[in-house]
Amino acid sequence: MAVPPPSPTSGSPRPARHGAFHALTVAAVDRLTDDSVALTLRVPQELRAEYRHAPGQHLTLRRAAPEGAEVRRTYSICSPAPGEAGPSVLRVGVRLVEGGEFSTFAHKEIAAGDVLDVMVPAGRFVLDPAAAPAAAHYAAVVGGSGITPVLSIAASLLAARPDARFCLVRSDRTAASTMFLEEVADLKDRYPDRFQLVTVLSREEQEAGLPSGRLDEQRLTALLPALLPVAEVTGWFLCGPYGLVQGAERALHALGVVRTRVHEEIFHVEDTAPQDTAPQTGGRAPSAAASRGRVTARLDGRSGTWPVQEGESLLDAVLRNRADAPYACKGGVCGTCRAFLVSGEVRMDRNFALEAEETEAGFVLACQSHAVTEEVEIDFDR
Repeated sequence: MAVPPPSPTSGSPRPARHGAFHALTVAAVDRLTDDSVALTLRVPQELRAEYRHAPGQHLTLRRAAPEGAEVRRTYSICSPAPGEAGPSVLRVGVRLVEGGEFSTFAHKEIAAGDVLDVMVPAGRFVLDPAAAPAAAHYAAVVGGSGITPVLSIAASLLAARPDARFCLVRSDRTAASTMFLEEVADLKDRYPDRFQLVTVLSREEQEAGLPSGRLDEQRLTALLPALLPVAEVTGWFLCGPYGLVQGAERALHALGVVRTRVHEEIFHVEDTAPQDTAPQTGGRAPSAAASRGRVTARLDGRSGTWPVQEGESLLDAVLRNRADAPYACKGGVCGTCRAFLVSGEVRMDRNFALEAEETEAGFVLACQSHAVTEEVEIDFDR
């Protein structure tokens, strides 16, 4: 029987100040495909400890919009995890999104020498190589830009653990649209006996390998057992568009993989109905639903209590009083605003970031949480 993977939070370095931004200089902008680039950010010596990251974590980049509003976007780190001293550079992949304000800015305007506001690393879609069991065998199913965090995870694991293996199943539209093609090929060359690569193109036939088509639940249910011993895989990492991740999760469930061995990160969600509307309770019995109330929030060791306006999320209520509250997408996808519900009851509109174990333990997404009780207390420091 395979040993369960380490907790998604194990080994994750905790920044000195929650959600802190620093100005980092762009060292290079590399064109990966026609619609994607990699940004290399230089980290000065005095900030390297703060930007020490676990493989799989992400960065939030910030810029001021012309109207004075603030635009934040989250991008996963593709470079391997650094040593104790922290990284001298960080590299993220940015895919152009139609109408995307920040991705368009990254593709058309950002150049070497520019300075960007960058939040310290965050995220729990991680693997700690030191905590992996002996002879660990990990696998990932990714789509499109979902390769970005998994590239860091695979490279870090294979370099740190000579006994570990990694199987990567990746789906892209065409060969020309495939991000980090050279970096993945380099892993295959460097670890030919321990790194297994399977590529599927949805809109283009390959000369060799699997036939084209989308990787859906039915196809993955048949494909995965033919590639590797599914029951012996230590942990699975699913990353990419919502449809692919959900299909892969259902396929693994059908193949008997226990939920605790599956970790997910979603990069894109089409307009869908709210995913988590069941109230969350923290520490005391719920009262009647309230349109107004108060939220107490702990952040970086300081607590405050403020009113919540009608229809307002807990995050927005906190931001009116603490501008340093952590957030990025405000869409329930990135998980940057994760907080522990100490007391009271909330309703989450959407949840594409927290795993079942996290919500069961009492964590919520502040950007999607609305107070049901008059008094709610959350803790961003847990």
